[in-house]
Amino acid sequence: MTQNELHVIFGTGPLAQAAMRALLKRGKSIKMVNRSGKRPADAPAGVEIAAGDAYDAEFTHAVTKGAAVVYQCAQPEYHEWVPKFPPLQEAILSGAAANGAKLIVAENLYMYGDTNGKALAEDLPYAAHTRKGKVRGEMAQALLEAHRRGQVRVAMARGSDFYGPGVLGSALGERTIVPLLQGKPAEVTGALDLPHTYTYINDFGEALAVLGEHDKALGRAWHVPNPPTLTQRELVTLFFKEAGLPPKFTVMGKLMLMVGGLFIPAAREMVEMAYEFEKPFQVNADQFIKTFGNLATPHEAAIKETVAWYRTFIKSHAA
Repeated sequence: MTQNELHVIFGTGPLAQAAMRALLKRGKSIKMVNRSGKRPADAPAGVEIAAGDAYDAEFTHAVTKGAAVVYQCAQPEYHEWVPKFPPLQEAILSGAAANGAKLIVAENLYMYGDTNGKALAEDLPYAAHTRKGKVRGEMAQALLEAHRRGQVRVAMARGSDFYGPGVLGSALGERTIVPLLQGKPAEVTGALDLPHTYTYINDFGEALAVLGEHDKALGRAWHVPNPPTLTQRELVTLFFKEAGLPPKFTVMGKLMLMVGGLFIPAAREMVEMAYEFEKPFQVNADQFIKTFGNLATPHEAAIKETVAWYRTFIKSHAA
């Protein structure tokens, strides 16, 4: 790959921006696509922002013209995944295929379903019992089938629940970190003392860029490397340590999610995913590490960067 080749990222959210940062380090020409055309605050002037409807195949064909690699980091609102996610992916895939670009897709781990504490590896069957898990499995199968029939060259990067600069609305987002930095109890979803793998957002972005670089990545899914899995209590205690504060916790269980879901669509959608936080949830990324190396950022460094971003976020919203 040459440095000035075009890389197109669908989405401008935290993961898309993490992919942007990874590609900028590699000297790539970058175009980011969203509906509004609004430039992310962290996107330098040299990054092109294109506005349009990613559900429209005619638009995706045009906006990906000349691209070497297309990264799919866009998604519908969480409560609209089932009806809207498959057509979004189909349109973006169509654009990449029409222009002969590689398609690198960001995925999560919902398609495996409840493994009853067994570590998640790429060879597990898609056994989801949830609506969102089933649609994720169907979408992954559609990508692999498109690759097998030669329509498009595909690789998928699968991350766990993620956190980091710019990440809001996640299980380890502002409901945990903002009160923590204000000296209040950190809100944690589910069991405090069971292991739960979290993915640092910049590692996810780096993994997407790595898969885009290597043809040997194509035709399959890869789990994003993570630092050693900790319990949620252990991990969030490291946040308190970075903040110089004593650890205090409040736990949001399934019942509280159900109550919240009466008023908040995203909380309602989290209820079926509560199993991830009620049993050990550990991710195996050995295949990525053996093939491409271990890119996982140590907990302490990732937390330091995250806390710094949230301190700025709190200050800007207090003004």
